Amino acid sequence: MTAFIRQEALEKAREIELKADEEFAIEKSKLVHEEIAAIDAQYEKKFKQASMSQQITRSTMANKTRLKVLAARQELLDQLFDKARSKLGEASKGADYESTLKGLILEGFYLLNEKKFFIRCRESDKAKVQSAAKKACDEYKEKIGITVEAVIDEKDWLPAES
Repeated sequence: MTAFIRQEALEKAREIELKADEEFAIEKSKLVHEEIAAIDAQYEKKFKQASMSQQITRSTMANKTRLKVLAARQELLDQLFDKARSKLGEASKGADYESTLKGLILEGFYLLNEKKFFIRCRESDKAKVQSAAKKACDEYKEKIGITVEAVIDEKDWLPAES
């Protein structure tokens, strides 16, 4: 009889052990899946942060490059404008100055399409501008057929070259 009870106790112990092992495996599997999900979420978060950081770095580098290009372009334009300013004073001494004035006045006539024009110039250029304006008026009348009058504004002269 003791052997039978002993046998029953061992079987019951085996059943309890199997059930405990099964519950342990289920709980272990559940915990492992939860931790895997947590690690995956953490990985995704860190991946997004790294990706955002790379995008910010790329954008910053692109902006720095753009700013350098714009600065170089501005520097080049400043140099061109400085050269043009330095040569502008010499333009009034050239042989083609009066024909250039005539062309500019004629262009103003075409653009504005008025009958009377007031022209501002430097006081030192008054004679050249008058002559160019007369020629421009004649050419405008010849090409368009309308008489225009160009008057030099003697109250408000342009500043002399510096």
